[in-house]
Amino acid sequence: MMTEQRGRNWFGLLAADAQQVKGFPDSLLVADGSLNGQSVRYLAVVADANNRFPRARNGEVGLLEGWSLAQAIDQTIEQDRERTDKRALIAIVDVPSQAYGRREEALGIHQALAGAVDSYARARLAGHAVVALLVGKAMSGAFLAHGYQANRLIALRDPSVMVHAMGKESAARVTLRSVDELEALAATIPPMAYDIENYDSLGLLWETLSVNDALTPEADDVARVQACLSSALNDIATAPRDLRSRLGASNREASSRVRELLRAQW
Repeated sequence: MMTEQRGRNWFGLLAADAQQVKGFPDSLLVADGSLNGQSVRYLAVVADANNRFPRARNGEVGLLEGWSLAQAIDQTIEQDRERTDKRALIAIVDVPSQAYGRREEALGIHQALAGAVDSYARARLAGHAVVALLVGKAMSGAFLAHGYQANRLIALRDPSVMVHAMGKESAARVTLRSVDELEALAATIPPMAYDIENYDSLGLLWETLSVNDALTPEADDVARVQACLSSALNDIATAPRDLRSRLGASNREASSRVRELLRAQW
């Protein structure tokens, strides 16, 4: 059964006036456009019922998607190498998981996803502003490969927008709990939770945004998101290129303390 087409819907609306870039698999949408005068490249991994890899037909990030993301981002870095107004990268995120399968493991999905991570990080360090817009699921290695390296993370406030290392059923099996037991545990341990409010408490999100309809956005929803994306780009322009802005939340005190100790020792 096909998943909701949140990523495709938001890409179509945000990149409505952009020029779609050809040469990528149908599961990766890429378009060049502008946002309030800033040149941007939009990227979205979407469901493709005809994907040659069956495990990647519902929006998962698989071999094709990982390497193609890396190609699309490396292309941007190379084309803008001599430009002072480098394109921003807008990652539209609705990814249920990385693609699990024997072929994926045999052909090195870990390398494909690492390639995408590396490209996003190099783009950010090269001066390309990177913003990830979470419109649906941001799960597991798929989110690490597509979106997590962004300078700024923005999430829609919607029950179907969630972040976690794995799906509830998988997490329940790994921890030898029922889904109900897992949810009860998540209520007291924020990093175990799936909802965007608990994720926000970790200090990783730059902004959460309410819209009328996260699945089929209205014109007002699109305008609100565009304004937020533009504000994020302006904020990035005067900030360091690293990810230090994610530290400081009360639920990440241990992360900050570990970094202090490492700096003191090394």
